[in-house]
Amino acid sequence: MSTQPAQPAPSQPPRSLQAAESEYDKALDCLPCRIIGATAFIGLGTYTFISGRQQLHEEQLKKAVGRSFALRRLGIHGIAAGLVGLGLYRLVN
Repeated sequence: MSTQPAQPAPSQPPRSLQAAESEYDKALDCLPCRIIGATAFIGLGTYTFISGRQQLHEEQLKKAVGRSFALRRLGIHGIAAGLVGLGLYRLVN
């Protein structure tokens, strides 16, 4: 009288590779959606860069050059580059 613990039944049967690939393809965005998303991110990055450079130029004319100026310039360029990078990533993936 040996009692073995009952093994749980698998919750889902194994799927074929084709079924998994078709499910993955359905999860991807369509091309127009990716283009619109990429354009939005790249546009935001470009706007951040241009408006930030204008503000930095105005601040430089006031002779407010120093460590805070360099950090602010680095922050503006970093955010702009990050947004453009996200736009390119969105376009590719």
